[in-house]
Amino acid sequence: MYYLIKKTLEECTQADCFANDTQYVAILTAAEWEQQEAAFDLGIDLDLNLNEINNTKVEVNIDSLTGTFLIPNRENLSGDGARFAFVLDEKGIIFIDDGDTASRIVEKIKRSRQWQLPCLERFVYDFLEQIVHGDMRMMEKTETELNQIEKAILDGEDKTPLKHLSEIRGDIRKLRVHYEQLIDLSQELEENENDFFKEENLRYFHLFTNRMARLHDMAASLRDYALQVGDLYQSQIDLKQNRIMTILTVVTAIFMPLTLIVGWYGMNFKYMPELNSPLGYPIVIAVSVAIVVVCLIIFKKKNWL
Repeated sequence: MYYLIKKTLEECTQADCFANDTQYVAILTAAEWEQQEAAFDLGIDLDLNLNEINNTKVEVNIDSLTGTFLIPNRENLSGDGARFAFVLDEKGIIFIDDGDTASRIVEKIKRSRQWQLPCLERFVYDFLEQIVHGDMRMMEKTETELNQIEKAILDGEDKTPLKHLSEIRGDIRKLRVHYEQLIDLSQELEENENDFFKEENLRYFHLFTNRMARLHDMAASLRDYALQVGDLYQSQIDLKQNRIMTILTVVTAIFMPLTLIVGWYGMNFKYMPELNSPLGYPIVIAVSVAIVVVCLIIFKKKNWL
């Protein structure tokens, strides 16, 4: 798939890309790139294995920029993301993708963007924007979910699994790393070491860097919030355990003297006068009740109950 960067992206042939000075966008598979690499005359020998891409980055060469994208799956951040590579010079940009991620993003730009001053820099900016499109809304939903979990914890519900909070922290951490890599990529483009970009258009990369910095800060805040919610959940568990231990301690303290009385009068010595007294049994009952009442009063005054 080939496009010319005009007021919109216009589909064309490979020959059209080299026929004039209009900058272009190309999307090739790895096999197509191996066959057509020489036609683009980029002066590089790209050792490409799309399956081994594990980060988003850009590298500066003498006559080109080469890089890779690893885009997390927003529907399942813990799963595998989309992997593809790119090669860029002053004439255009080539995406090398065996999947459909690059083509879907480019097609979306083709449908939704019209440029008054079309240029490669603006296309790259829009492409990067599409990668993080909707991330702000996604993190707002995550914040709402954390708010609901926090409320459930404070309301005393025990259905909040620590595993779920750990998954949320892991997803946010993955996004943070992704944003850091996008910031590095954007800053490298803004450096314009090979003078591929016009000076007045470098502002696009600066704008994108600032936006990524804001998203990165928001992700960092969400991760801290998730940690605080986890700590709150653990503290609520500890508080409940302390209450249980307090109750058990109170019960033990009440029944210890009663156990002593029962053991004492269970010995059945021959000369225990209370055994033959008709008032012995009621007196023991009254003493036991008095002990329980006194203990409860003492515990209440000390706020142990």
